[in-house]
Amino acid sequence: MTLTPSRAEVAAGESACFSDFPATAPAANPVFYRTYSRRTPGGRESWAQVGDRNLGGLRKLGDLNDSEVALLARMQTEKKALPSGRWLWIGGTPWIEEQQNFSGAYNCTSTNLVDWDAFGLMMDLAMMGCGTGAIIEPHLIERLPEVRNTLSVLSVTDIGITPAGQRQDVCTHEIDGNKVSIKVGDTRRGWVDSYQLLLELSSDPRFESGEVEIEVDLSDVRPVGETLKGFGGMANPVKLKDLYHRIARLLNKAVGRRLTSVECCLLIDEAAVTIVAGNIRRSAGMRQFAADDSAAASSKDNLWQQDDQGNWRIDPERDALRMANHTRVYHTRPSKEVVLAAVTKQFHSGEGAIQFAPEAIARSNADLLSTPELRTEFIEIYCDQGREEAGKWLQLNHGPISDAELDHRLSRYGLNPCGEILGADFHCNLAEIHLNQIDPSDEEGQADAFRAGALSVACLLNHRFEVERYRQSRAWDPIVGVSFTGLFDFFVHAFGTEWLRWWEAGRPETEEGKAFKAQEAAYLSRWKQVVNDTVWDYCDRHGLRRPNRCTTVQPAGTKSLLTGAAPGWHPPKAQRFIRRITFRKNDPVAMACMDYGYTIVPSQSDKDDQGRLLDDPFDPRCTEWLVEIPTEVSWANLPGADAVDINGFSAMAQFDFYMQVQRHYTAHNTSATIEFREHEIEPLADALHQAMEQGEGYISAALLARFDANATFPRLPFEPIDADTYEQMQTEVIQRRVSSDFFEALQRYDQGELNEAGPAGCDSDKCLLPLAQPKG
Repeated sequence: MTLTPSRAEVAAGESACFSDFPATAPAANPVFYRTYSRRTPGGRESWAQVGDRNLGGLRKLGDLNDSEVALLARMQTEKKALPSGRWLWIGGTPWIEEQQNFSGAYNCTSTNLVDWDAFGLMMDLAMMGCGTGAIIEPHLIERLPEVRNTLSVLSVTDIGITPAGQRQDVCTHEIDGNKVSIKVGDTRRGWVDSYQLLLELSSDPRFESGEVEIEVDLSDVRPVGETLKGFGGMANPVKLKDLYHRIARLLNKAVGRRLTSVECCLLIDEAAVTIVAGNIRRSAGMRQFAADDSAAASSKDNLWQQDDQGNWRIDPERDALRMANHTRVYHTRPSKEVVLAAVTKQFHSGEGAIQFAPEAIARSNADLLSTPELRTEFIEIYCDQGREEAGKWLQLNHGPISDAELDHRLSRYGLNPCGEILGADFHCNLAEIHLNQIDPSDEEGQADAFRAGALSVACLLNHRFEVERYRQSRAWDPIVGVSFTGLFDFFVHAFGTEWLRWWEAGRPETEEGKAFKAQEAAYLSRWKQVVNDTVWDYCDRHGLRRPNRCTTVQPAGTKSLLTGAAPGWHPPKAQRFIRRITFRKNDPVAMACMDYGYTIVPSQSDKDDQGRLLDDPFDPRCTEWLVEIPTEVSWANLPGADAVDINGFSAMAQFDFYMQVQRHYTAHNTSATIEFREHEIEPLADALHQAMEQGEGYISAALLARFDANATFPRLPFEPIDADTYEQMQTEVIQRRVSSDFFEALQRYDQGELNEAGPAGCDSDKCLLPLAQPKG
């Protein structure tokens, strides 16, 4: 394998190299120090220190032997197999060893919305950095209590009045008649319990008058800027004071009945708004609604509204809905008309995704449905005769199964925020293989990487959760996820520019195309087998129940930048592009980027009074920075590669490649963002419908409109550039550079804690795109 260096880097010599990260990953240092490096008494952690910390945690939790630790250490050092972003951040710290914090090790979760506890659990999970999924179908939310009381929040005190040594940790409350006094504790649970208490008060039968007057005392909550010593980052409770009024207004609309699905969604998302304003980098959510829930399907319609002066604003009553992805769950095969309408809506608004639940449930019962024939038979019964008959079939052919476990098995269509994990009331941890760092001819090297990834996720199966619903779910259905990134890069290095030209032609079923597909499938299926064998061997040796599905593909937007990989299975945006990364204004890492030679511009949200983007990053009106990093993929200079128009890859070619991964590697679901143009709406809808009709393994995918004008949105996360522009920008970076040691540059500015703590719960490029604003 030849990883072709960029011409500018060759010319620049050693001044352009990185000590910890590949030369093909110019965004690695900024992303690593922003997202994964913790503050210690001796300063920020280096890559080696992060490795020592998280590996120490895996060794202890997983009772790994010396050879297993050595494999994991080598794969991390070589950037070939990495644990989850959450584990890079929190693994090996004393905080994560406490049972009440175990969830903070997991990328993603899903919770069935059946009681007030579920709302509190989801806020708690989000505050630990987990992505939160929720199924909000009628058969679940009908179990919620009726809202009977009107809540009047009379007062909310200011934050941060009590000195640090005198604050209480827990949330306490007193009831005097119809008056309730709430004192919020200075902890994660303090916030969560106060939020959940309002929900419980709304249905509490003790208040015979139906009126509850509430006073909230936030004086013990630490103020903005204080360090969060266990989790990391700094306190930023700027939205907490508003939370109680917002929640009360939502609940009061439902007095005399149960909450609607959209109201449930808003209650979850209002808590998420509070958390994002705090110390979590970006909340991530998935909300799954019934297929015929028209209110949910249209809940984000016309989110932008225009006033009498022609100015656009977001509807404040629904603004929080932006915190999560929405999908409608189909328990039968949707018609071609339904699929076409969904694809059309996604093109115009980005919303309208649908999920085919029977395939998800079948995959999630792979221990029972162990052959394609059994899966097909189950799906046919589920679609044609319904959930109850499908359950009877499972009981008849694979019983005895307890009623509770059978209900769980039939509920395993819950999704995490980016849709790559399947389950019910689950936690999942994902490892990631960086295929762009591995030689396609080195089968043993590939196997080592996938073994390392499998071991790192298997270790977390030793966690025994504090919450019963999650503990029981793991007992019935332990799940892990081993993902990869840089698949596209790997296959370019394996097959050359002929493979790129075949992509450009639409991946046709020619003799050459069939040969390429056979080779793709061989790699994918071999890696899947390595993962299964490794996870199952570990579980057998440690007395753990085997997961019945172990492989997935996550979006991989952020961790991919550590090696310069094209994210997940997706093609890169272009051979060369400007990568823009968001930082708070005056962030030490961004200042180090400036010394390293990268340019900084204000973010898309920073505008003057006339709505024009600001140009000066030091303008007092500027609040966020974008660091601009010229980037070139590892194979950009292969002969003939420049002639291939990646932006021209069709939606059908993307879908075909995605389904290759779904069939031959993925046991859960493959996270996908398929980009398409208006003329591709109908053929893409036909392909999705056919995949569900013919049982090809499709569950769900995100669809994103592709516009040929790169200036649709200014200052996008990715902006394609040509070779001459790249080389010019790279030369200018080196000319501006005042320090060739990024860590040394960072130390000059690094005084204090990180504003935001750890990676986001969702790691998708889709989440990085600005929310579409209507054109006036």
